[in-house]
Order: sequence, then structure tokens, then C-alpha cells
Amino acid sequence: MERKEEALGEERKESETVPAARKRMALEKALRTAFPHTVPILASFLFWGFAYGVYMNSSGFSVWYTLAMSSLIYGGSLEMLAVQLLLSPFAPLETLLFSLLIQMRHIFYGIAMLDIFPKKGLLQKYLIFGMCDETFAINYSTAVPKGIPKDCFMFWVTLLNHFYWVFGACLGSLIGDALPFPTKGIEFVMTTMFFLIFLEQVLQEKNHIASFVGLFSSFLCLILFHAKRFMLPSMLLIFLLLTLLRPLLGKSDEITISKKEEYV
Repeated sequence: MERKEEALGEERKESETVPAARKRMALEKALRTAFPHTVPILASFLFWGFAYGVYMNSSGFSVWYTLAMSSLIYGGSLEMLAVQLLLSPFAPLETLLFSLLIQMRHIFYGIAMLDIFPKKGLLQKYLIFGMCDETFAINYSTAVPKGIPKDCFMFWVTLLNHFYWVFGACLGSLIGDALPFPTKGIEFVMTTMFFLIFLEQVLQEKNHIASFVGLFSSFLCLILFHAKRFMLPSMLLIFLLLTLLRPLLGKSDEITISKKEEYV
């Protein structure tokens, strides 16, 4: 009887170790597949994260603030803006509206990933939390090779990109004081980042109506409300005008598509 129990116990251990080994191998394969896709993001996130960390340091925030904000907010443009919001008078309503308007595009990311993400569990929640622009682009468009679970691939892409950003931000915050050049005016990196995002959008869009709406609304509100109070009115005006011009934007897209079809 004792020998039978020992044999059954060994069989159970073997049956438990085999699935564990398979899971470990699947995770390793997924990591090796995911890492090359994140190399361009590594270069970008280290640079911008480092600049953000230096900006936090020059604004008087410790590395612990940088670690918490880069880990939990995890939104480059919103994090840059959050520095100014923290240094400004307490305005919770404006902060909430800014956050919603800046990150509103994630609603559409989430809708696009409904059938791709796991249906439940901690993995699903982390993939939703860590879905920045670059991570969404990789996870949505990449065809994963056979034999590699899509969930594992998306987990590694999300985790690696998250790590790149947090590491770069903390590195910039830690060595910001030791840089051989003055960091006064480093907050201009936020203006540069928004300008580059806007320029890239202008170059990629089929028509420039939305860009003109943004420029017109910003300049108008800057004149009416001055530099310290123009952001929230300009965002609300942009949202209102784009909603009203939505049929016109749809027509211009149809025209460009029909022109392309004529050449096919």
C-alpha cells in the first residue's frame, strides 16, 4: 500500500511539472518573439522618459514622485502636463477634464481590442492598464507565429514598454542634478513633444480640417482667455467644432478613398 501511494504521488508530481514546464517554455518563446518588436520603443521611451525624469527633478519632485507617476499614470503627454497641474493651484475639475480629453483616444483603443484581449483575469486588467499608443499598435497589428500564445506575446510587449518608460524616467530623475549642463527651461520638452505629435498627425492625415480647427480654437482662446486660462476652453471648443464638422470630415475621407479607387 505504501509503495502504491508513493508511486501515485510521483505520478502526480510529474503531471504537475509537465504543464508548468510547458508554460515556462511558452513564456520564454513569447518573450523572444516580443522583444524585437519593442526595440524601437526602447529607444524612444528611454529618451522621452529620461527627459521627463530630468523635468521632474528640475521642478523639485523627488525620484519617488517620478517612480509613482511614471508607473501609475503611464501616459507621456498626461504625465508632462501633470507636473504643471501639481505646481498650479488646486483645481480638481480642470485636472479631470484635461485627463479625459487628452486620453480619450484610449476609448477607441479599448473597443478595437475587445475581441483580442483575454475576457477576464488579472492579465486582462494589466493589458488594459498598460495600453499606450505604441503598445496598442504592436499588439493590434502583429501576427504572432504559430505555437506562441497571443496573450503571452501581448503581456511581454506591454510589460517591456512599461519598464522602458519607468526606467528612463527614474534614470533621468536620479542623475538630473549630475548633468554637466543647466536644466533650466527643460520644461520646453513638453512643448516639443506636443508639437512633434501634432506635426506627425498633420503629415499622416488625409485632410487638414481637424488640424485647422485645433489651431484656430487654440489661438482664439489664447486671445480671449490669456495664457494661464486658455487650455480648457480651447479643448472644449475643439471638441464642439469637431462634433459639428463630423459629417464634413466623413465626406472628405470618402472623396480621398474614391480617388484612390480610380487609380486601382
